Amino acid sequence: MARSSRKRRKPRPRPAAPAPAASEPEPQPAKRASQRKSRLDDAPAAPWGSFPLVELMVLTALVLLVAGFLIRGYQGTVMIGGGLALGSLAGLELSVREHLAGYRSHTMLLAGTAGVLTIAALFVLAQSLAPGMRVGAGIAVFALASVGLRALFRRRSGGASFRVGGYRG
Repeated sequence: MARSSRKRRKPRPRPAAPAPAASEPEPQPAKRASQRKSRLDDAPAAPWGSFPLVELMVLTALVLLVAGFLIRGYQGTVMIGGGLALGSLAGLELSVREHLAGYRSHTMLLAGTAGVLTIAALFVLAQSLAPGMRVGAGIAVFALASVGLRALFRRRSGGASFRVGGYRG
């Protein structure tokens, strides 16, 4: 079966809009992304005010890491471990603050931290437990923490179960 062809109409030219009078103000264009309020303005404030504690922790962690790689031996290894621990604590603090404020969801990171800390505590405190039992306990804590943290974020964010890019008012 062949399709029947039809001629398409050419669109009619529209009459030009009258030029605005000199006394009328020009319409303002919509705000661009660069003119909008920054997402950093919406981020939760630190409890210690404007003091850059997290940034100083990250800087100290970077200095310890670089120095640890330059210094050989036990002292360098301790510096690398300290730098990794300090940088991890800085990131964890920021994650907890953003999650509790409903700004961004860090459910998996925080639940994973709880699971790893459980395994580490059982490794130190309950050496008689089989390794599989320790890992199972860590997985159980991870699962329970993720359910609880997700519910907490949902309450704090106003119903969103996750928010990747932060608040966009």
